[in-house]
Amino acid sequence: MSLVISRGPAVFLAQVGLLTTASLAVIGCVQADPLDEPVEAHADAIFAHDFDHDQDQAGAAADDTSFTSREITRGFDYPMRLVWGPDDHLWLTERTGKRVVRVRPEDGVRTTAITISEVYQAGGQDGLLALALHPDLLTGKGRDYVYVSYTYDADPGTAVDLRTKIRRYTYDPATETLGSPFDVITGLPGSNDHNSARLLFGPDRKLYYTIGDQGNNQFDRKCLPIRAQALPTKAQVAAKDWSTYVGKVLRLNLDGSIPHDNPRIDGVRSHVYSYGHRNPQGLTFGRGGKLYANEHGPKTDDELNLIKPGKNYGWPHVAGYQDNQAYTYDNWSASSPTPCEELAWNDYQAPPSVPQQEESAFSHPDFKEPLLTFFTVEDDYQFFDPACGFLQYMCWPTIAPSSLHYYPTGWHGIPGWGNSLLMTSLKKGALYRVKLSPNGKSVVGEPVVHFDTTNRYRDLAWSPDRRTLYIITDTAGNTGGPNGGATNVLENPGALLEFKYTGSP
Repeated sequence: MSLVISRGPAVFLAQVGLLTTASLAVIGCVQADPLDEPVEAHADAIFAHDFDHDQDQAGAAADDTSFTSREITRGFDYPMRLVWGPDDHLWLTERTGKRVVRVRPEDGVRTTAITISEVYQAGGQDGLLALALHPDLLTGKGRDYVYVSYTYDADPGTAVDLRTKIRRYTYDPATETLGSPFDVITGLPGSNDHNSARLLFGPDRKLYYTIGDQGNNQFDRKCLPIRAQALPTKAQVAAKDWSTYVGKVLRLNLDGSIPHDNPRIDGVRSHVYSYGHRNPQGLTFGRGGKLYANEHGPKTDDELNLIKPGKNYGWPHVAGYQDNQAYTYDNWSASSPTPCEELAWNDYQAPPSVPQQEESAFSHPDFKEPLLTFFTVEDDYQFFDPACGFLQYMCWPTIAPSSLHYYPTGWHGIPGWGNSLLMTSLKKGALYRVKLSPNGKSVVGEPVVHFDTTNRYRDLAWSPDRRTLYIITDTAGNTGGPNGGATNVLENPGALLEFKYTGSP
């Protein structure tokens, strides 16, 4: 493979620092708060002052030989989101199981906090999605609120009108259950593909939520246009018509209303915070209230972005850097004279009737390029690799990032990991660690790969001491793993894994 180094560190596909199957088996930007560094051990929600004495600066970063690992439990129905709860339990959503589940990490004992029967799940990427805990619940200072998002059928008849809502529940610690539902916002776009659905609290106590492009312009949705560049009108906002919210990062008040200081984009203030996104499954805050997101690229250029209010991140006109490398925008929905419906989908060569546009043809004053891509390749890159057989997409130069978390600096964490972004990967079954510059506006060095297994990593959380990481895995699906190629035989399907740092602080 020939990789292009473009305005960032050298990128790579070699996997380093492996934890083997045997080792698993043996052990079984907004306005920042003055105390502005988030402690993600508490679910991306507590924002506490953290020491600047980062011993990460001295000596080498901890590698995988300093960790033990074990499978805590398995048998989840497509676990989707994972957070550390106020009760020293791990909380997660089951996308197809339609449940919010609490797991005791010591022994894997689980309890169901709620089963949400209204969740519509028919296949693909719909179902019970996001999970976020109110900061007051985590600190014990008041509101015991838990927020989720899920797809539902908004049509009372036989047809299915798939939409998404964000709902708030109240947690009762006596019964360890969720109740008193309150719909924060309803009627958001929903799909069986590219829902994104990352929900978290910001240091400003606002809700942030990602919605993908719904998987349009590909496969069986090839004739549906991508609307990631479409923006809401004043009339649509007044009518609560959120149809243009696809391919966006949203910012909401806790009651679902529009914050008064949201950006005006094309003269309209809405929930839209940024736009031009494909499938941003990861969202996190770093030091100084900086907001980061990652998202899936098409066949190349998964992105790591620094999100700024009102900015345009280019999709579908640009994938990764605006470099005309290995990507053109093939707009199937605009096929002429042959209608799109008469065409057979082809992921490698669009028919002559499909308009094609180079990245350099796109121009927008608010366009912002990513901090880093996974991975940029040359324009003549050969995407067909016999090693992957009929699962060709598994050999494409992407990693399918599924979550993003900021690992802060401090006294007691994992050496070398402070001020880093951690992202789980579906295609590689690995954790990618990206070191940030001191000001958080660029990356330092190359990404480092950890905990490489034959799994699909969906999300992660860590204990309050920041020395034990927990990762949930998909129940089924395709992955690459440490040996390359492609397989659908997962080592730890639908499981909760533990990786404990055992070295010196």
